[in-house]
Formats: sequence, C-alpha cells, structure tokens
Amino acid sequence: MTVPPPAQVLAGILSVQIGAALAKQLFGAVGSAGAVALRLFFAALVLLVVWRPALRLDRRTWAVVAAYGVVLGAMNLFFYIALAQAPLGIVVTIEFLGPLAVAIAGSRRLLDGLWALLAGGGVVLLTENRGETHLAGILFALAAAACWASYILLSAALGRRTSDGKGLALGMTLAALLVAPVGFVDTGVALFQPWVLAAGLGVALLSSVVPYSLELEALRTIPPKVFGVLMSLEPAVAAIVGLLVLGEVLGPAQWVAILLVVTASVGATRMARPQT
Repeated sequence: MTVPPPAQVLAGILSVQIGAALAKQLFGAVGSAGAVALRLFFAALVLLVVWRPALRLDRRTWAVVAAYGVVLGAMNLFFYIALAQAPLGIVVTIEFLGPLAVAIAGSRRLLDGLWALLAGGGVVLLTENRGETHLAGILFALAAAACWASYILLSAALGRRTSDGKGLALGMTLAALLVAPVGFVDTGVALFQPWVLAAGLGVALLSSVVPYSLELEALRTIPPKVFGVLMSLEPAVAAIVGLLVLGEVLGPAQWVAILLVVTASVGATRMARPQT
C-alpha cells in the first residue's frame, strides 16, 4: 500500500511535534540543554551511519557546512530553551515566523504585506497577558525563528554543494559537537543514565530522522507549493499535541492567534511566485 505524499508530510509534522513533547518531558531530568544535546548527538550518529559523508570538501563547501551546523545547533538550542518556559503551541507558532519571513521577503505586493500584518497580529495575541513568566521563552522563540530563516537559506546553499544527505550529516555532526558541551555542563553525568539515553534516541528519531525521511520521499512527487501549505499546519499540530500529550491548555485568544499565523503562512505560500 502506497502512502499518499500529503499523508507523509502530515505524518512528518506529527512526528516532529511528538518528539518535541517527549523532549519537554525530559527537561526535569536533564534540562533543555541536555535534551537538545541528546537529540543532536543521536540524530548525527544515525545520519553518519546512513550517509557516510566524505570529509574531502573544498573550502567554500566547508564554509557552508560550518555555517549550516552553527545555525542548526543554535536553532535547536533556542527552541528547547523557549520550550522550557512556554507551551509547545506558542513556541512553534512564534518560531514559524522564520519561514514565513523568508516566503514574503523582498516582495512588494500589497497582499504579502497583509499576510505579514496577519502574522504579526497573531504574535501580539499570543503574547497578550502572558506576563513576564514567558517573556524569556518568547524571546528565545523569536531567536529560533531567526535561525530557522537562516537555516532555510543555508539549506539551499548546502543542497547546491553537496549530494543526498551527506551535507546534512556533516552539519548535524557539527551542531552536535557545538551543543553537546553545553548540555554536559548543564546536566552532568545524569545525561548518561540508560533511560535518558533511550529517550534521547527516541527524540532524535521522532524529531529528525523520521520526518526528514518522510519529507524527502514526499518531495519526490508533491509540488513544493503544496508541501509549503501542508507545512503551514505545523503550529496548529503543535498546539494540539501540546494539549493532548503535555496537558498545555491555551486560551481562546491563543488559538485565534495560531489560526492567524497558519492562515498567513498558507496565504504567503499559495501566492508565492515561482523561483527563477
């Protein structure tokens, strides 16, 4: 039985958010830095085994790989720190401003300005009446959004200079090497408990390996614009997973805010002009 490409994309989105929820449940034992260190370490290990990338690259390619790895590590670290201080649905929605900004950047069309205003209004609603408790979480989520925008641009450059998943494997390895010391300093030997390592492997598979494989397969047949529209559902999926798995209840204003950001992302993706 062949799984339809849209179902593969949605399964990948669900896998990512369940992985994030599982990681958040690890925070009590290893903290946010420890959880992200485990995710990146195991993801890098699996990708290295699968792709076996060569280290003989020219200087410019190594520069792209290095930039990609740094941004990937920072994006994950900022996301997990934000996740420790705010609900999953709110963090993912704010982080989604990164790809949305890339989608409408440089556009002079009035409609794209409308999508930007719609997304901005959604973020205002998300942060309304949250108090200072989640201020740091919101700021770290915005930092993760900026990293995500850079990640998208660097992914394109990486794809032009490397083949298959070899560049991803090298970039993930560099990200793991950069973040692992932070996780160890923050967590110590608790990071090496067998159950923690097993949970970390699960997070890596759910958050990186499984969704990457599903998205790669779906993109073989699905138009990029349709893929982008489906990915726009990620904030809503995150909010639902946060509710069902973590018990994170959002208020009506927060749900409206998520709907606004999803609508803005769908609109910007559907109306985007083809790249030339």
